[in-house]
Amino acid sequence: MDAIARQHGLYFEDLDVGMTASHAKIVTEADIMNFAEISGDFNPVHIDPDYAAKSIFKERIAHGILSAALLSAVFGMKLPGPGCIYVSQTLNFRAPVKIGDEVEARVEVQELIEAKRRAIFACECVVGETVVLEGEAVMLLPRRPD
Repeated sequence: MDAIARQHGLYFEDLDVGMTASHAKIVTEADIMNFAEISGDFNPVHIDPDYAAKSIFKERIAHGILSAALLSAVFGMKLPGPGCIYVSQTLNFRAPVKIGDEVEARVEVQELIEAKRRAIFACECVVGETVVLEGEAVMLLPRRPD
């Protein structure tokens, strides 16, 4: 068994309300172009500087879902980590993310539902002090093996 297959994050029993984790990334030109290729979303506000200059943003902005993907990195790699399953996610986009912005995705355990092994997380992405995205996620976690 390779190292990745052996990795496991936290079990349901390891979580407590109030636990937090985060992940930060500087958004680059390459990130936006790669995300457009992967998603098929070539909206010119993301990829065309001339078009974006005439928009309300005055310059190109990152796809909102690109910031949301950083939440997935927190869940899949940090809290709860490998082995958890995304059940649902709400997203409210509050402000644009631009090339060169450092986005920090933050999650916090808000509620634990023992009977269903589900954890509800408050989620937000920030650039500096500005909240660019907020929402709530529900994760399914394995129980600790006997």
